[in-house]
Amino acid sequence: MSEERALNFIEEIVEEDLVAGKNGKRVLTRFPPEPNGYLHIGHAKSICLNFGLALRYGGQTNLRFDDTNPTKEDVEYVDSIKEDVKWLGFNWANELYASDYFDKLYDFAVALIKKGLAYVDDSSAEEIASQKGTPTEPGTPNKYRSRSVEENLQLFADMKAGKYPDGAKVLRAKLDLAAPNMHLRDPLMYRIKHTHHHRTGDKWCIYPMYDFAHGQSDAIEEITHSICTLEFIPHRDLYNWFIEQLDIFPSKQYEFARLNLNYTVMSKRKLLQLVEDKHVDGWDDPRMPTISGLRRRGYTPASIREFCERIGVAKRENMIDVSLLEFCIREDLNKTAWRRMAVLDPIKMVITNYPEGQTETMFSENNPEVEGGEGGRDIPFSRELWIEREDFMEEPPKKFFRLGVGLMARLKSAYIVKCDSFVKDADGNVTEIHCTYIPESKSGNDTSGINVKGTIHWVSVPHAHTAEVRMYDRLFQVEDPSNEDGDFKEYLNPTSLHILPNAYIEADLASAVPGKGYQFIRKGYFTLDKNSNAGKLVFNRTVTLKDGWVKK
Repeated sequence: MSEERALNFIEEIVEEDLVAGKNGKRVLTRFPPEPNGYLHIGHAKSICLNFGLALRYGGQTNLRFDDTNPTKEDVEYVDSIKEDVKWLGFNWANELYASDYFDKLYDFAVALIKKGLAYVDDSSAEEIASQKGTPTEPGTPNKYRSRSVEENLQLFADMKAGKYPDGAKVLRAKLDLAAPNMHLRDPLMYRIKHTHHHRTGDKWCIYPMYDFAHGQSDAIEEITHSICTLEFIPHRDLYNWFIEQLDIFPSKQYEFARLNLNYTVMSKRKLLQLVEDKHVDGWDDPRMPTISGLRRRGYTPASIREFCERIGVAKRENMIDVSLLEFCIREDLNKTAWRRMAVLDPIKMVITNYPEGQTETMFSENNPEVEGGEGGRDIPFSRELWIEREDFMEEPPKKFFRLGVGLMARLKSAYIVKCDSFVKDADGNVTEIHCTYIPESKSGNDTSGINVKGTIHWVSVPHAHTAEVRMYDRLFQVEDPSNEDGDFKEYLNPTSLHILPNAYIEADLASAVPGKGYQFIRKGYFTLDKNSNAGKLVFNRTVTLKDGWVKK
């Protein structure tokens, strides 16, 4: 983190605690994802905050999976989460699971029953909801609330032993049915689920609710600063109540504003719908806001960390413009991406006065933005080249500085050429342009005295490799699809993916690897897709060279 910026409010809390000597001047945070989906850019903010705090103040961070709902959880999600955290550049002190504490949590529940602070309720979910009252009306107790400690202990043991079906009974905390905070009106602590757990197998058929498991897990690990998003503010009183009644380590909860990003959705449920309905190609589709999707698209860990740093940590919700995320990856790739030439919509150029069969090499730096250029490579040049169709016009207007009959332009890192003529097919489409080159105009040794304003890129026909290029854009057409009328999927952008099946790339790109960023000169930033192979190279556009997206 930058040392020059002002502290955010959570850093101020941590520094005050350190000065006061709290927690033995120790900082231990945790990142507690539920393994029921892939992490998205909003989780990246939480990751950077929790791990960043620990790094800043010489502490540590635990990675703890909140695996208390086995019907929605999977080892696939556990593995993906670990991969994402590591990819972002962070290492956890301990890999832990809420299921590690199932025995301890059960003991905690028994302790609360013995204190008369928890009871087994046979009511249905609908009955419990109606008995809780409303924000303006107190709840009403039912007959099960007055069960004896002995009866509750036996019933809870029977629940654990599997004597009742799903939904037959729950364990509830006994607080205050008239509490202004609805979360304090006898909240559920345990429910029955005869479901196989990915770690504990069939040992348990009762599982703790989030509100009962989370604070106690923090306390067991002696987390000093439990950081979560604003929607958990109403849960804080219950978090503190459980810890106080159990007389365990006093972890403290602090809330910050979650990340809301426009032109996408951040709900795991909605992202799962997109995957299951095949609107996208899996959780790591490059249009998805998932960390794995951003990685596949070509985003770098540094760009995402910088984005999280720029948006900061606040107490109020706001919508972040995706253009800031795109700015961060442009800034990073401009400094790190090697420049290469690729022709996405090809038309052939024949240099009529260049010797047939001759090949020479043109040198070009890998990255002219870096001192020394990060080395360079030799590019083969020949009589026949591929250029972009948009770089030629039959009837060019004034101030068109590329090619048309009689116009001159420079071929990047090569010669100046003059367009003399062109060839059309039977349908009237231009298929080939004929040019002559100026031998004295070679880049780096130009003695021609000719000045041209336009420079175009090219790929030698006999040396070119073919590739499929996927041009990705924003997934939705509206800024906040979740707040629009109707089904959010109605607002998907039909042009969020445009595939160019027959692009030509320079030979060096045949050795590209996923994760390495390249600037296709004049076209944008790209990376090799993970599903590429020697028989079919596929490149994904990470981001355009400039922010050219227009609000509709």
